Amino acid sequence: MRLSKYYLPTLKEAPKDADTVSAKLMLRAGLIRKTASGIYEWLPLGLKVLKKVEQIVREEMNAAGSNEVWLPLIQPKELWEESGRWNYYGRELLRIKDRKGAEFCFAPTAEEVITNLIKRDVTSYRQLPVSLYQFASKFRDEIRPRFGVMRAREFYMKDGYSFHADEDSINKHYQEIYDAYVRIFTRCGFKFKPVEADTGAIGGNFSHEFMVLAETGENEIANCPHCGYAANTEKAEIMPTVFPAASGLKTMEKAATPGAHTVEDVAKMLGRRPEDLIKLLVFTADGKPVAALMRGDHELNEHKLKSFLKASQLEKANEETYVKLTGSPVGFAGPAGLKEKGVKLIADYHVRGVVNGVAGGNEKDMHAVNVNPGRDFEPEIYADLKIAASGDACAKCGGKFTFTRGIEVGHTFKLGTKYSVSMKAEFLDENQKSKPFLMGCYGIGISRVVAAAIEQSHDVNGIIWPAPLAPFDVYLATVDADINPKVKEAAEGVYKKLEGAGFEVLYDDRAERPGIKFKDADLIGLPHRIVVSTRTLEAGQCEYKARVSKDAVRWDLAELADKFKTLK
Repeated sequence: MRLSKYYLPTLKEAPKDADTVSAKLMLRAGLIRKTASGIYEWLPLGLKVLKKVEQIVREEMNAAGSNEVWLPLIQPKELWEESGRWNYYGRELLRIKDRKGAEFCFAPTAEEVITNLIKRDVTSYRQLPVSLYQFASKFRDEIRPRFGVMRAREFYMKDGYSFHADEDSINKHYQEIYDAYVRIFTRCGFKFKPVEADTGAIGGNFSHEFMVLAETGENEIANCPHCGYAANTEKAEIMPTVFPAASGLKTMEKAATPGAHTVEDVAKMLGRRPEDLIKLLVFTADGKPVAALMRGDHELNEHKLKSFLKASQLEKANEETYVKLTGSPVGFAGPAGLKEKGVKLIADYHVRGVVNGVAGGNEKDMHAVNVNPGRDFEPEIYADLKIAASGDACAKCGGKFTFTRGIEVGHTFKLGTKYSVSMKAEFLDENQKSKPFLMGCYGIGISRVVAAAIEQSHDVNGIIWPAPLAPFDVYLATVDADINPKVKEAAEGVYKKLEGAGFEVLYDDRAERPGIKFKDADLIGLPHRIVVSTRTLEAGQCEYKARVSKDAVRWDLAELADKFKTLK
């Protein structure tokens, strides 16, 4: 492709609202442009990368025995009401009406549509298993779109679904898709790690996230170097700490803490450490009040709490609820008396180890000091509720976690019967008994993969594409072509020879200064660069530079095609 004929509007500077490396470089390198908050146009160079990712995914999904389909983007309200997600999904679900007033949504995912499809056509265990996938745009009305295409409102993904008669079948196919994902991200040229994950709004009872490792990743991964267990910090299971029997217990008393409603403020005012505090967090779980207790220096993992409670919805309580249940505003609420009011009280394991601690006094501007679990309050149960952090031990083997950062690009879910039961999607088994389908769900964020590739591989000059995803193989540029016809003639010969050998070449035939061409070459980040100039041509050579290398070398023009074959 000649650059003079190619739409590639590069920028010297990224827009001020670009908040990640990938967003800045995708905008500067002319891959995307922003239409509205969280909505982007994909330009020719970006679309080429997107389609390369798509083709790798398609080939491996087909190899895993899945069939490609095309599902509707606009989905009727009735299907989402059947599954119970029309209201549960919240404001992220973009709801629309047609001219007749019928309500629809712009699909953020396709569980409802695919389940409805299968329940109409598949009636017997003899027709199972079935595995289908699609590539489609999705829309989730994120409250705060950010990170460019990684957290956009409109995005492009592969979503797949499978239907099974029994556990053996779904477990087998889950592993087949898991293995396909490993091949996909290996073929993309990534350093990545599959980790156990929370199932989130999709639901189900088991899932893995596939994380591209990058220092700029939005997700933190807990790794156990001893047994190999890995999970995102929302899911990572922590081994309970064994605490010695408490001794030297002091008498509980009240202490005035005017205006001190944060852990830091209270600790400073009372001359205590944050780990001496017991903080109370109140929620409503499926409409019922529940309270969680955490050590002051630890963060509650709401995903763990929701999972422990087996709740469909978990929401933070408002100020009014705090006052009603504890008699005090947020920041001064403590555990005393909650069980008597019928509030489910759950404490993280580490709360058990607090001796003579500090808790809310259930009175504005007051805290209780010398508070001890088991004596002054008794949780209904202790559980693993904290976000995994440095010093925590793996629940599988007790090894200490190490932490890395990553970008989620794929997610596999073992859904079970979550959707088939609610939508009455059933089949007849070998005994002619009606049973709900067992389901799996398998997603890959195609547009996220493009951004993740840039986050993992770039330098101060621009993108460094892994070869399988590069929009072109070679950046071919000329110097002096405007004053030396032989340079242009030689470059044309190189262009035809490389294209004839099966390489995709972006030929910079523009009448621009060499510095501009070289800056664009580094910004765009193609794996290989060839420069033909008067100086190189005099020796029958060209200049070759790999994008990952600092130095250029001379190659004989006659050997160019053969040398490239050894690189590909």
